[in-house]
Amino acid sequence: MTYTALAIASVITTLVIELVFLRTGLFRMPRFYLSYLIVIGFQLLTNGYLTGTGIVGYSPEAILGFRIANAPVEDLLFGFSLVVLTMAVWTKLSSLETQNSPATTKGK
Repeated sequence: MTYTALAIASVITTLVIELVFLRTGLFRMPRFYLSYLIVIGFQLLTNGYLTGTGIVGYSPEAILGFRIANAPVEDLLFGFSLVVLTMAVWTKLSSLETQNSPATTKGK
């Protein structure tokens, strides 16, 4: 399987996990977009440096060839999957913790 196919599969899998199973509503939260914007900025900076200087290289047959800041677009797809899955699981676990915590009593 090529790097491109894996990147696309990671996005599809992540979207299914979030939209079908976890259903956290992450894509309706402004904090998701702010967080993702910050992450993608640093990702482009880091990937651009690593691929632009030749520290990391990609086989031309394994990628689409479309690059942003010297990094293959596939890297952005993997980054999207990483951020979305991490935030979705974190949000789900946080909501479960809130639901399962004992009610606090007032006045004590």
